[in-house]
Amino acid sequence: MPEISMNTTQKGFSLIEVLVALVLTTVGVLGMVALQGRSVQYVQDSVQRNVAVDLANELVEIIRANPSELFQNSAPKSPINSGIKTQSIFFKTKGGTFSNTADCVATASKQPASAKEQRDCWIARAKNLLPGGAEVFNSDTHVCRSSTVGNCDGKGSVLEIRMAWQVREGSCLDAGDTTNDSPVCTYTLRVQP
Repeated sequence: MPEISMNTTQKGFSLIEVLVALVLTTVGVLGMVALQGRSVQYVQDSVQRNVAVDLANELVEIIRANPSELFQNSAPKSPINSGIKTQSIFFKTKGGTFSNTADCVATASKQPASAKEQRDCWIARAKNLLPGGAEVFNSDTHVCRSSTVGNCDGKGSVLEIRMAWQVREGSCLDAGDTTNDSPVCTYTLRVQP
């Protein structure tokens, strides 16, 4: 009996191989799109958090430049700064407002001179630079004397500054927001002035 040779050679790809390659490519592209979206979210959070850090540090420097507004006894009249006041133009409770605020007096030719003018210009910058503006600033930002984190009890020697800004629900990357459903992100700075 003659031997039949089954020697056939395949050339090209089969339809199944093409479909598998297409599915793998699609999954990879979709993964990259999701990664890009997450990357944009992280960059946005980073920018807003850096603005909050800069604003909090700026307020600390304004307070340090005006020690008589924060301390009972301040240098150079006293040997050292001592006794943080219970009331100060720099204190603001969560949900409250700063006392006796006015419009910022800074212009190209005039810089704010007094502690109150400096504070008022800082408030205007904070409301303009952080998303959520005046509403979130008034409802969630606070500056207070605090003995424990997040507790404005008027005790201790630590000044707590909490800056807040509005985000899309579920996009706040705060470590304290375990459910990740808050529309407000915060940055807290605790410092001994």
